[in-house]
Amino acid sequence: MNLSTLRSPKAANSNKKRVGRGMGSGIGKTSGRGHKGQRSRSGSRMMRGFEGGQMPLHRRLPKRGFNNIFRVEYAVVNLDRIAELGVKEVTPEVLLKAGIVKRASELIKVLGTGELKSAITVHGHKFSKSASDKITKAGGKVNVIGGEAAAPVATKDKGSKDKATK
Repeated sequence: MNLSTLRSPKAANSNKKRVGRGMGSGIGKTSGRGHKGQRSRSGSRMMRGFEGGQMPLHRRLPKRGFNNIFRVEYAVVNLDRIAELGVKEVTPEVLLKAGIVKRASELIKVLGTGELKSAITVHGHKFSKSASDKITKAGGKVNVIGGEAAAPVATKDKGSKDKATK
């Protein structure tokens, strides 16, 4: 293969279709819109998903369950995958390079499936109880990114009345 045998792809050199430029253009008169009808008029625009009066697909399909828009998704990493890496300190960047995590922006939750033989420092956003126990038992450290989860604030009982408000 050399430069003299290269060819441009099909339709790369064809001109753009010029609509409504007279009879000689091949798309004259009605400009490819046909005669009369809903789509032939100027300013016609149907809503997204409109199927000509037929019940649209998004309304025909059954809806089930509840989608929580505030749900927080975590990338799950098991201890056996971490042990396979063979590094002393596991961070989200290390997991990204190893291909265990797809994106750098993902939150990481470490689960306790598998065993650890050596002491490893693991950085993650969340840890299961079994995972944190196994890491500390092997002599490693659990480092929660973003700090520890805040303890719930103690509130007054609704039944008890404050004497100062009387």
